[in-house]
Amino acid sequence: MEDSVWQSVLGEIELNVSRASYATWFKNTVPLSTGANELVIGVPNIFAKQQLDVKYKDLIQEALKNSGNNDTKIEFKIHSIITKKRARSSKSIDMDSLAGAPAPSSTDSKSPSKTTKLGLNSKYSFKDFIVGSSNDLAYAACQAIAQSPGTKYNPLFIYGGVGLGKTHLIQAVGNGIIANDSSSRVVYISSEQFVNEFLDSIRYKKKGFSDKYRKADVLIIDDMQFIADKEKTQEEFFHTFNTLHQNNKQIIISSDKPPKSIPTLTERLRSRFEMGMIVDVQPPDFETRCAILEVKASNSGATLDRETVEYLATHVQTNIRELEGSLNQLLALCEMRGLQPDIKVASSLLSSARLRPKHITPKQVVERTARHFQIEIEEIVGPKRDKDIVVPRQIAMYLLRSELHLSFPKVARELGRKDHTTAIHSVEKIEKGMSFDQMIRQHVNEIKERLYA
Repeated sequence: MEDSVWQSVLGEIELNVSRASYATWFKNTVPLSTGANELVIGVPNIFAKQQLDVKYKDLIQEALKNSGNNDTKIEFKIHSIITKKRARSSKSIDMDSLAGAPAPSSTDSKSPSKTTKLGLNSKYSFKDFIVGSSNDLAYAACQAIAQSPGTKYNPLFIYGGVGLGKTHLIQAVGNGIIANDSSSRVVYISSEQFVNEFLDSIRYKKKGFSDKYRKADVLIIDDMQFIADKEKTQEEFFHTFNTLHQNNKQIIISSDKPPKSIPTLTERLRSRFEMGMIVDVQPPDFETRCAILEVKASNSGATLDRETVEYLATHVQTNIRELEGSLNQLLALCEMRGLQPDIKVASSLLSSARLRPKHITPKQVVERTARHFQIEIEEIVGPKRDKDIVVPRQIAMYLLRSELHLSFPKVARELGRKDHTTAIHSVEKIEKGMSFDQMIRQHVNEIKERLYA
């Protein structure tokens, strides 16, 4: 009985949450038992339990009511049956089958084991990637590609700031494809390495450069922005792209900017990048940061109480690498000194770390904003009202308000304005833009990263 009740609940929930959220939190649950007005659901780990308890409890209760179980209480328990069920289901494509396990050796002439997954690091998997509102669309697109490469979202172009998990995600796709089909030729390379190999092939007349990439089933290029000002390399990649795309081979690209914002990128490459799916990865929200910390701590054999997790997540906001670095410092310090990793130790550690310096000045905010948009400081504080000046000015006002908490009159004066209502309008406009405009969010986050670097 409990199975039919839970399946009914899952059917409704699947219609009300994103595909990535459903796959992450609901897909690997099983009903364990039912009693008088009680349903016990098995989950694979502590974080899944917390997410379902805290974030999705109301949605689940509503689904129970809609299925005629008005007074049913639900409880989530971590249970080993989930692991057993996953093992039995290894033939199907789920999160574990996409986990990026090393490809088994094969005698198939198409794919010698040493070239099947060139450049991939098997530690990057979907299983270890924390999904949140900042990256769920990119995650869902990558999972779809891992199940059926070359048939949709081709090319896939993922962009976002430093340390947000782009490399993890695109390598997880490659590992997932290998896990599903060990005969696939998956090549991962950074654009810098692509450039160097191309130059070596010309300088030393090395053969095989083009075949290495054009005979791949999946080509994954990381940090595409570094290829932008290299004309000959762009031409070579253009022909590689065409060859692969015409043969329905999957192409995945990452960059710190969307194609239209990469300077000196040739128009024909830009148009090809834009013919597929373009998706951004944003800095993780508070909930996702907490999830990352709990999972990473668990993987290290440590347990953090909720107060410590929330403290770390509050003090490191824009960069996942920095977040993991703070956690590693905390765990290392506690191990060396025989301490328990708690909020007291965390606050002591972070107060001495260079996370968000207090000496950032209004002048530095204005200078960094002007430099980001490649305009003169005199222009951003001057009277011009051209769009390419007004938007940077409004972003500078927003940062002065949100990061330094200046009063509106003070914000206005820093940008050469007499009327503080201009600052109010500018801050409100950027706040609104942060909600729906990817480019505004990207500009703001990149400036903040460099301010606190």
